Amino acid sequence: MAPPLAKPLRRPGRHGNTPGPAGPSRRSLLAGVAALGVLGAAGCSRVPTEASTNGGDLLSRLKAAGVVRLGIAGEIPFGYIDRNGKLTGEAPELAKVIFKRLGVDRVQPVPTEFGSLIPGLNSQQFDVVAAGMYVNPDRCEQVIFSDPDYQMLDSFIVRKGNPKGLTSYRDVVEKKAKFATGTGYAEIAYAVEAGYPESDILIVPDQVAGLNAVEAGRVDVFAGTALTTREVVKKSAKAEVTEPFKPIVGGKPHVDGGAFAFRPTETNLRDAFNVELGKLKESGELLRILKPFGFTEDEMTDLTAKELCGG
Repeated sequence: MAPPLAKPLRRPGRHGNTPGPAGPSRRSLLAGVAALGVLGAAGCSRVPTEASTNGGDLLSRLKAAGVVRLGIAGEIPFGYIDRNGKLTGEAPELAKVIFKRLGVDRVQPVPTEFGSLIPGLNSQQFDVVAAGMYVNPDRCEQVIFSDPDYQMLDSFIVRKGNPKGLTSYRDVVEKKAKFATGTGYAEIAYAVEAGYPESDILIVPDQVAGLNAVEAGRVDVFAGTALTTREVVKKSAKAEVTEPFKPIVGGKPHVDGGAFAFRPTETNLRDAFNVELGKLKESGELLRILKPFGFTEDEMTDLTAKELCGG
């Protein structure tokens, strides 16, 4: 990854497509749980108000408090606390810019496990999920999403020269390649859908472990996102990354998109967030904010939450 760092870990169904919102976490907590002590600091009431029936009044309350609590899952490069104790990652850095424009000057991290992000949001432990969460229909039944700030394809880590010629999950099946991916990764389901026996998949903690497995010859291929795989192989003399590709989901090529999640009652905040996000996309500033974390023009997107929710 581009930012300096601690050990990278990833999320489910990104990063959670097939594991559900509360399923296994591909994002293990890198940051200490001490930050959980900030839960009440933003002044977000747990008592429902009449405003919840009219789009919610959370934005006005956040402006008054001057701080918004961000649920993060300690996953590089999406949202984490670095070795110096600083909150960073593509989602928190983007949140800082957008909430500043909305009149909220400060962001406050609330680290948790990835599978606890949606329950924590809906129980008001924090105000927004800022973890690069993939938008999918299951999650759309529990939260509302901003439009995606990035899109993501898959890619493989293979031995130099890609000796088995692996460029898709179908190739992995047909060529009987030894296949690995990460704990809770969406790529598990993509491989199974292509016909790979789930019991034969080697599950490793993250893309670093995946690279090590390929380099050691324990597997022929490790599957992950295009971003995380290309970053992790940069210093490898034995492995390379394949061209990004769209996995097949339901018989069709699929593109994932990551976004911010809000409580279903807070449509006013989500809509205001989308307006500012749209401005950043149009001006090109969004890429500038995300670029230090390994994102490129290929990850910029016009996908909408409605499309990814299946609406």
